[in-house]
Amino acid sequence: MIDILVISISSPIKIGIYKDNILIDNIEKEGMTSDILPIIFKELLGKYEIKTITYVNTPGSYMAIKVAYVFLKTLCIVKNIKLNAASGFLFNENSPIKALGKKYFFNKNDKVIIDFLEEKSIISDFKLPKSLDKTKFSSETLPIYNLPAV
Repeated sequence: MIDILVISISSPIKIGIYKDNILIDNIEKEGMTSDILPIIFKELLGKYEIKTITYVNTPGSYMAIKVAYVFLKTLCIVKNIKLNAASGFLFNENSPIKALGKKYFFNKNDKVIIDFLEEKSIISDFKLPKSLDKTKFSSETLPIYNLPAV
């Protein structure tokens, strides 16, 4: 049985394939989440027996998070796959994540705040971990948007 990790809040979309919590393969694709996920998962479902899918549900692009959630939740219901969620900060060394305009999301004491980027800030790319630490994943899979209503 295989576990899948989906990071769709930045480009390229990154998908890790894990066996016994160890990364065995990865996929990176440029494009919109709504176009890319169905193509990738058609291939993955034909190749692997998937036990769980974990996706990044906060913070980041609202549209990417919404589309990923609806697609993955539907897939998991239909195929009887467990869905989990995780924070994007787990996969970019806890560095700022692009929010809106010139603002960024920051993780301060496990609370997401929105502020301008300081000159000395370092922004790390998202990376698939070599091994999964499932203790940091949540079964609460609804998207968390972190921005106030307009």
